[in-house]
Amino acid sequence: MGEIQKMKKRARKKKEKVKFSKVEKKGGLTRKKRMRNGILVVFLVMCFMIGRIGWIQFADGERLKNMAYIQHTLDRKINPKRGTIYDATCEKVLAVSATVRTITVNPVNIKKEDKEKVARALSDIFEVDYEKTLKKVSNRSSIETIAKKVEKKQADELMKWMEENNILTGINVDEDTKRYYPYNNMASQIIGFCGSDNQGLNGLEAVYEDTLKGEMGKIIKITDAKGNTILKEGEDYVSATDGNDLVLTIDATIQGIAEKYLEEACIDNQCTDGGSVIVMDPNTGDILAMAGYPNYNLNEPFTVTDEVAKENWSNLSQEEKSTELQKMWRNKAISDGYEPGSTFKLITASAALEEGITDTDNKGEFNCSGSIEIAGVRIKCWRYYRPHGAQTLREALMNSCNPVFISIGQKLGVHTYYSYLQKFGFLNKTGIDLPGEAGSIFLAEEKVGPVELRNYFFRSKV
Repeated sequence: MGEIQKMKKRARKKKEKVKFSKVEKKGGLTRKKRMRNGILVVFLVMCFMIGRIGWIQFADGERLKNMAYIQHTLDRKINPKRGTIYDATCEKVLAVSATVRTITVNPVNIKKEDKEKVARALSDIFEVDYEKTLKKVSNRSSIETIAKKVEKKQADELMKWMEENNILTGINVDEDTKRYYPYNNMASQIIGFCGSDNQGLNGLEAVYEDTLKGEMGKIIKITDAKGNTILKEGEDYVSATDGNDLVLTIDATIQGIAEKYLEEACIDNQCTDGGSVIVMDPNTGDILAMAGYPNYNLNEPFTVTDEVAKENWSNLSQEEKSTELQKMWRNKAISDGYEPGSTFKLITASAALEEGITDTDNKGEFNCSGSIEIAGVRIKCWRYYRPHGAQTLREALMNSCNPVFISIGQKLGVHTYYSYLQKFGFLNKTGIDLPGEAGSIFLAEEKVGPVELRNYFFRSKV
């Protein structure tokens, strides 16, 4: 019995050992599988992270770099002063830039509990919409503009409020410039005006933009996420470079006289289309005055002067308003063609003298019978009822006799006449440094027949 029990005991131990071995084997296989799976997951995560880092570094790096710069940099612009515009004497200032202020905020530097108070103060002092101001103050951007072209009085009021309320960061009062025109309407269609960003929009202000505008300055401050300065050096101030001055050939005294008497003439003669006067130095070609009527106030360039348009302004469409403003700004002296009439006979006479076709005082060379027939069409002299009779070229000019100059033109011929139109500059623009210059109106030389040419000899449209 004892022996049998020992055998059973050994058999039971052996069975338990085999069972334990199977369990151990099974458990061992599970750990290896888990380890393998774990390594695979770690490998995949590492691949993803490496790919993501590569994308951020090489594909999206520049954009993120710019975003970081914007987030940690407070970059405020400093507008330069535009150059001054003088008349020909350099004694009269026609356009000048004065110092004003621009108000901006750094929303990240304004405490949350102060935002509504700041927005209310800004909207009251600068008369801007409270809701829009609060939105700007609450934005997450680095800088927002509240008001431009602010006078010193308002800027001082804001700084006093900031001191009283112990809000010394997050609100910036920076120097800016504003364009002023001391003589209001004088030479308005020549000088032109600037927009709210000091950019020339019309006239000489636009043509000489690069000369007058100068170079922008800036204030750069590096900050942390809370808007606190993180560089010991503080602000980096880059000064603005003021624009160059401009001296015109316009003489303010002559311009004022021309505008005064042009206005009187247009009103007295009920000239509904207005008028233009150009005063030129015949020795140099300098334009001493270029007056247009009606004109406008350069300090209020978007206020129409036409009474009818002003009364109906609120009822006009945006396109109609734009048309009225363009009409007011238009410099008719260079933009509108006109028919000079008998003054153009000087061109015909000059060409004839240069070609040796006639002379100034050949007695009885020309005869005015009251009219002349060209290509079946009879052209009358203005004094057809009492013809001028025999005349010299000098007398024909004095009498402004149409038949004489038509006959001279016939002798010149189309080709020769057009060569003189070219020499006198009538076939090209003058190239005056003002926007909107129109060209003259002439047919192409090959299309000019006897009927068209007859009109050119004593009148034209330039």
